[in-house]
Amino acid sequence: MTAELAGALEDLIRRDPAQRGLLSSQAARGPLCVGQLGPAARHLAEQGRSVAIVTGFFIPLAVPPGAETDGPLGAALLAATLAQLGMKVVVITDRPCAAVVEAALQTYGFPEIALEVAPIEPEPFEAWLAAFWQSRETNPLTHLISIERVGATHTRESLGAQPRDTAPPWHEFELAMAEGQSNRSYNMRGICIDDWTAPLYRLFETHRQQPVVPSTIGVGDGGNEIGMGVLLWEDLSMRLPIGSPASICCRVATDWTILAGVSNWGGMALAGAVAAARNRTDILAEWDCAHHERALHELLLAGAVDGITRTPTPSVDGLPFLTYVQPWRAIREALGLTA
Repeated sequence: MTAELAGALEDLIRRDPAQRGLLSSQAARGPLCVGQLGPAARHLAEQGRSVAIVTGFFIPLAVPPGAETDGPLGAALLAATLAQLGMKVVVITDRPCAAVVEAALQTYGFPEIALEVAPIEPEPFEAWLAAFWQSRETNPLTHLISIERVGATHTRESLGAQPRDTAPPWHEFELAMAEGQSNRSYNMRGICIDDWTAPLYRLFETHRQQPVVPSTIGVGDGGNEIGMGVLLWEDLSMRLPIGSPASICCRVATDWTILAGVSNWGGMALAGAVAAARNRTDILAEWDCAHHERALHELLLAGAVDGITRTPTPSVDGLPFLTYVQPWRAIREALGLTA
């Protein structure tokens, strides 16, 4: 995969037609996380052997409540691509999102992709986390990836630990973070979702304690996802879209952070780039736009909802399917595949 191709694929996902995510801030405040796709894809293509992909974002105020359509589709495509390339893949979610994530995986027909479902209750989750890492002792992860998965908000400790040339903005932080808002998980509307969400971000905060430390990749679009902790809190908080309070900023950083207008697009581009780096773009041929539309409908049957409209409609982040699928169509064309 050439640098030019990697850059072209990244350009295709760095669009925000609904003006609802971090990319909408670039005109006023400059670019964010540019040039991350290529290095992440090359490392995954060259070093990837055992990969865990974390996804699933529950929308408690949807009608009916459910996991959103953004995340599982990109995660399933990436998982199927890596499995086709001979990697061992496990997809991780929590119980409220399990049915939707499982439906996404089933549309790709790879039963060898394992699905791990974490409990949301604190004590059972800690037991699950310990058991997960113990199970990896004989087959250690090479990569840990998050696609549209919420992470914990900043604390004074995490703010102070971020590398910056000046003193941390303590006063601004205290004004923005009301009592009890630190170390919590929030959606873009500033609603705490801890009661419906397992703290899977702890995988990314404990991975360095493992005998073999996996490389990490975060894919997100709004500022509250795993990976966004690579950005200084004060910069990230000023770039949030209207209606998103500064308290939602995720503190969890990753080795590479891929920013997209829709997180599924980040998973698509990463899958395409890894396949290109292995000279195996042929494995993506059958997963065309029509397949993606069928997969979206399967997610709705499993209980998925659009995270913006909060309704079970065939859309992603408020974008109707024909608008939403355009980057995937363009990615396929850039790889020499029919749409």
